[in-house]
Amino acid sequence: MEAHTLLMFVIATLSLNLIPGPDVVYVVSSTMRGRLRTGLKAALGLGLGYLVHTAAAVLGLSALILSSAFLFGLVKYLGACYLLYLGVMALRNSWRGTSPLRPQAGAAPARGVFRQGVVVSVLNPKVAIFFLSFLPQFVSANSANPAAELVLLGLLFSLLATLSNSFYACLGGLVFGNPAGARYTRALEGGSGLLLLGLGARIALSR
Repeated sequence: MEAHTLLMFVIATLSLNLIPGPDVVYVVSSTMRGRLRTGLKAALGLGLGYLVHTAAAVLGLSALILSSAFLFGLVKYLGACYLLYLGVMALRNSWRGTSPLRPQAGAAPARGVFRQGVVVSVLNPKVAIFFLSFLPQFVSANSANPAAELVLLGLLFSLLATLSNSFYACLGGLVFGNPAGARYTRALEGGSGLLLLGLGARIALSR
């Protein structure tokens, strides 16, 4: 896999994971209701769930590549539209100043938070759909070993996502427990939204 493709994948992955979503809310809520260690356990639990989705995506996409290059290309274009959608939503949230990072009444208690993080991730169908639409953007249907590239990308995504969630765990009680956290979130969503729009447009217009 070419270096610039990997670099673009890293940028896209970080942009996606820095946008506060259900996983980030889960991690931050766990941190604010417990301690930093609790938030880190939640992040690691989610990370293990990402590995399960990686294995499922690799098996499914590898079969798709072998069966039809056209269908694989179709998945790539649908994925590009999905990235554009995520970028628009991030910019809208940044413009409106709406932040999902609030302590949740149903947040998991400190005990068993790692196990619950795994369950939350594995049983989330949106995560499965995301993996199936995101990973193909960086793999060519004519690749000599697409399965190996998918595995590499899936593992790299899982690692970066876990690091991003751990980053949020560290900031959970320090930043998002006060009003300044809202400004921080708006800046993250705005910057990430622009990056995702650029990436989605690049993929959609590339041959």
